[in-house]
Amino acid sequence: MLVRGVINEVQAITSQLIPTQLQAFLLSKLGGLYSNRSSQMTLLIDEYNGYSINELYEASEIYLQTKITPSMQRLKVSKGPRDKKVAVTIEKGEEVIDVFEEIQLKWGVTCVESKDQNQGKSEKRVIELSFHSKYMEKVINSYLEYVMVSKAIKEKNQVVKLFSLGDMCGRGDMDGSWGSTNLDHPATFDKLAMDPVMKKELIDDLDRFVRRRNFYRKVGKAWKRGYLLYGPPGTGKSSLVAAMANYLKFNVYDLELSSIYNNSELRRLLVSTRNRSIVVIEDIDCSIELQDRQAGGYEEGNRQFTLSGLLNFIDGLWSSCGDERIIVFTTNHKDKLDPALLRPGRMDMHIHMSYCTPSGFRILASNYLDITSHNLFHEIDQLLIKVEATPAEIAEELMKSEDVDIALEGLIKFLQNKKLGSGKLDSDGEEAGSRRKMKAMDECDIEVAGEWGGWE
Repeated sequence: MLVRGVINEVQAITSQLIPTQLQAFLLSKLGGLYSNRSSQMTLLIDEYNGYSINELYEASEIYLQTKITPSMQRLKVSKGPRDKKVAVTIEKGEEVIDVFEEIQLKWGVTCVESKDQNQGKSEKRVIELSFHSKYMEKVINSYLEYVMVSKAIKEKNQVVKLFSLGDMCGRGDMDGSWGSTNLDHPATFDKLAMDPVMKKELIDDLDRFVRRRNFYRKVGKAWKRGYLLYGPPGTGKSSLVAAMANYLKFNVYDLELSSIYNNSELRRLLVSTRNRSIVVIEDIDCSIELQDRQAGGYEEGNRQFTLSGLLNFIDGLWSSCGDERIIVFTTNHKDKLDPALLRPGRMDMHIHMSYCTPSGFRILASNYLDITSHNLFHEIDQLLIKVEATPAEIAEELMKSEDVDIALEGLIKFLQNKKLGSGKLDSDGEEAGSRRKMKAMDECDIEVAGEWGGWE
């Protein structure tokens, strides 16, 4: 409008003072300026698409990191406590010029003030991409796809992130209401003191899940999987979650139900999680009271969060907002959970994290003492069959000495004391604890819900 106003003003003056040929020349130059400005198109790439993360924004940030040059004057740098490298991104006001198939493009970052009903005013970053409008189709269909490749490459080598509600005490990145830090947990399936058969079944189930995108779409199911990890404290439930995340390269979202304000907030948090992620609700039996779906559930002042809201979070319409999601519940007391939480389609696989077995002990001995055999193994095996000892307790005993013999002898003493402390005899003169332990070892430790809702 400003340029058009100048043109009109010049036309009025030149008609009186300047010869006709010169008038034509000046007006053509000004008209060209106006035409060039109007031919530029700018795409605005917001960080969020509603509640969901805009994957194109993430890809653009990653791509622009590869275009940083020494000529830039202002850059944004950050490094988390466990990051191996400094992250460098362009700051607002800086521009990046790129060329794609002879098309010149200009990138920039700006900040826009927004108002949030709960958080008040906040500033959000917006990435701008400008180019000649005649290339719009090629930029949208080809160039942006090219930019998205940078995100795919990074995901293959990405550092697994642990997200928690809030700002992680001021540290880490912010992802909407989620704050993050690197999940530098060393747990792997090889190091877990789990029954080998159970471990293989879980790995096979995870592999089958991640490769069946088309199958889930064909049968009309959301591409998600639910796991219930149950058993006494110290049996490795949290370590198993970390091993799953490291195996799949999935980010982990640690969801504290007690901090949820209401059902709508839960839905907002769900859709703001990224694809290829694990949402973990630990100690579901004691997080909040969710015993009665009809009565409501958890209330405190004006806060209200219901079991129905949680069920909709797991397998309702909102659960389909995103792909390749895993939901994990952990509990010490499976029997305290509402059966509605446990049915297939919500918790598809129930994994019993039991007390340490002889096979689990051998994994721990290899991890902590670097041994695969010893003449004391047989005695320890016999004690483990009769004594309920968690992998965490066994690991603690193995850490007490670097000398293999001293460590194993200390473990035997620990198990013998534990046996004497729980040595109640049944009517047959055998230890009741031993009989319970043998029965548990004979039972199936893993239950799998089929894709069609039946039990396999």
